[in-house]
Amino acid sequence: MNPVIINLWYVVAAALFIFGLKQLGSPATAVRGNVLSSLAMVIAIAVTLFNKDILTFELIVIAAVIGAVIGAITAQKVEMTSMPEMVALFNGSGGIASLMVGWAALYNMGNTTFTDVTILLSIVIGGMTFSGSILAWGKLSEVMTSAAVVFGAQRIVNAAILIGLVACSVLFCMDPSVTSPYLYAVIGLSLLFGIMAVLPIGGADMPVVISLLNSYSGLAACAAGFAINNNILIVAGSMVGAAGIILTNIMCKAMNRSLGHVLFSGFGAVKQATKVEGEVKPIVAEDAFLILEAAQSVSFVPGYGMAVAQAQHVVRELGELLEKNGAEVTYAIHPVAGRMPGHMNVLLAEANVPYDQLVEMEDINPRIDNVDVAVVIGANDVVNPSARNDENSPIYGMPIINVDQARTVFVLKRSMGSGFSGVDNPLFFGDNTRMLFGDAKQSIAAVVAEFKG
Repeated sequence: MNPVIINLWYVVAAALFIFGLKQLGSPATAVRGNVLSSLAMVIAIAVTLFNKDILTFELIVIAAVIGAVIGAITAQKVEMTSMPEMVALFNGSGGIASLMVGWAALYNMGNTTFTDVTILLSIVIGGMTFSGSILAWGKLSEVMTSAAVVFGAQRIVNAAILIGLVACSVLFCMDPSVTSPYLYAVIGLSLLFGIMAVLPIGGADMPVVISLLNSYSGLAACAAGFAINNNILIVAGSMVGAAGIILTNIMCKAMNRSLGHVLFSGFGAVKQATKVEGEVKPIVAEDAFLILEAAQSVSFVPGYGMAVAQAQHVVRELGELLEKNGAEVTYAIHPVAGRMPGHMNVLLAEANVPYDQLVEMEDINPRIDNVDVAVVIGANDVVNPSARNDENSPIYGMPIINVDQARTVFVLKRSMGSGFSGVDNPLFFGDNTRMLFGDAKQSIAAVVAEFKG
């Protein structure tokens, strides 16, 4: 196919990527945006196969079939609770793919200095993204500790790795070849640096890490696009990289922390929250029903526990019953609730909760004191008053949903255990708080049964 025709199709694919990404910004159009973006990717891949430099279609077809099967099975089988881990693995897959593309580009004859630099960037960023994402997956899936891992002289060790990586990169660029020992040193150090960068991050900072690694995977793909002179890869990679950086910045603002503080402070490694003591006030489903039946306004505050219990559908059913009973129903969404950006939005959208009932933190807080009942479903850190009141708390200064200021608070939990950050929550001992212990899905289903009489 003529290169001009190929690039025209790439422009079509790029436009579809842009429109698709734009529509992903709203729950109402997200499905359509996903379809447009998928179509753009199909066009980009199909057109690329007409490139005259393609040597063999057999391996490409085999790899495409394997990837399609893995993607389809994963999309069907993965639980919503495992979605953050899946995103981490996908980020890592993008990173290792960029590393391999950059490595393969070294075999091209007549690479310019600029091309050699982009090859190096795709290898370095791709390696960091791959190893960092695998470690993030380990923390999220709790095959290793989810807490920040810090040790003495950690920053010195990281600085030494970074200096070594830069030095080997410069030496490689002076004589780039597939046989250069500095190539393997760069690959090894980039993989090691990705591990060391994510190791001191944990707890409530993990959603930020996921969005940042997503940005890295896009930047690696962009660099790989320059390395092999593929325009659509440059466009798609830069869009993913930019979107990831913007999302990371939004997440950091939601936590009232800088990106540098997230990356280098080690969550909870220095500060220890004040020990919380008090007496809890348990409640049963029958009593919860009586209070909710009399409520004029109810706000659900979902967290990771709702995903674990897969309670989003019964939550929506309870919300509909409350509306029929005359109550105003809202769903208060904290930007970092769950373990990845938009986790709660995805869950509620899956349950067909009306989009206009989803309320952001800054919109619900000014009127939270007029809410009759705030129902906290598996959320811990994003409703923890220690973020406002305890200067010793690791989450101090993080904006929260001020559910403790509602007239009555129901907290649905299996036990009195702390959240993902490991910080105790004084909300559980509040005078206006009632603890509804047990599986969230079963507890809410029991309340629903009371409404249905």
